[in-house]
Amino acid sequence: MIINPILPIWLMSILCIGMLVMKRKGVWNYIRQILIVLLVFTLNLRIMVFSQDIKKKELNVDVLFVIDDSMSMLAEDFDGDGRRIDAVKDDCEYIMDKMESCRFSVISFGNYAYRLCPYTSDTNVVLSAIKSLEGQTQYYAQGTSLNLPFPQILEALEKDQEQDEERVQILFFFSDGEITSKKEKLGSYEDAADYLVSGAVLGYGTEKGGKMKVKSYEGDYGDSFYMKTRDENGNLVDAISKIDEKNLQSIADDMELEYYHVEKSKDIRDIVGDIADTLDEYSEEGENGTEGYSDTYYWFAIPLAILLVYDLIYYKRRLKE
Repeated sequence: MIINPILPIWLMSILCIGMLVMKRKGVWNYIRQILIVLLVFTLNLRIMVFSQDIKKKELNVDVLFVIDDSMSMLAEDFDGDGRRIDAVKDDCEYIMDKMESCRFSVISFGNYAYRLCPYTSDTNVVLSAIKSLEGQTQYYAQGTSLNLPFPQILEALEKDQEQDEERVQILFFFSDGEITSKKEKLGSYEDAADYLVSGAVLGYGTEKGGKMKVKSYEGDYGDSFYMKTRDENGNLVDAISKIDEKNLQSIADDMELEYYHVEKSKDIRDIVGDIADTLDEYSEEGENGTEGYSDTYYWFAIPLAILLVYDLIYYKRRLKE
């Protein structure tokens, strides 16, 4: 059993207490009042029970996660002092939860771009791949190139389109937008737009920037330490990574997607909600026998309606008298 409240539980609790404070005269009248309030509160909880005999929507949608796994994503400036990469992991999990009937695939990039898993509906596999991302180590990192993942992205989108033309594709691009090479210019992502129906470019980090706690090398069991660099005077100082929203906006414009600066964990809810609301047009009704959760609101709506009709008749007669 799960609940999916319509109004926040705390708000509904206040409203229900307010309704009970206005006590009716007469024992039976007050009992009816209590029953009505309890039914309203329970109805708001939207209790759902597990069922093996419900019709479930099947989405012809594939979602591609493109995740920046460079050292800069270890910067500790998300919603205070949280790591950017940890915020990305949480947001990916939230997206998968809200778009559960889709298939997912993951591309990560740092020194190289990797296809971590092909499109699959097994969210455990996808989540495991995402959770494995831990940024790059001091001696392995070679800087960040935002051009690096594009060939992998285009290949993934093209192959998916060839395999099933009826499926549509959504892309989420997670990065701080930082390019560490001063000689490199951001290339075009325009060719990807032809394959996408929706998605978003999501930016992590702040203009002030954050320090990066790293390991020396893969498999290093020593304590993490803050990455150092030399300032203009040659002094050793903490390396700071800052978000570059100009690059991220450019990528979003090329792919005809919206760009969002994700500063707090709650920001992702509205972003994903707006995208998820458009998915119904790409869905089809599944067959009976699939597992899922079914609503039980009518169990409480029927007795509530009976009590309210009784109340209406009762007080209408009282007014006539």
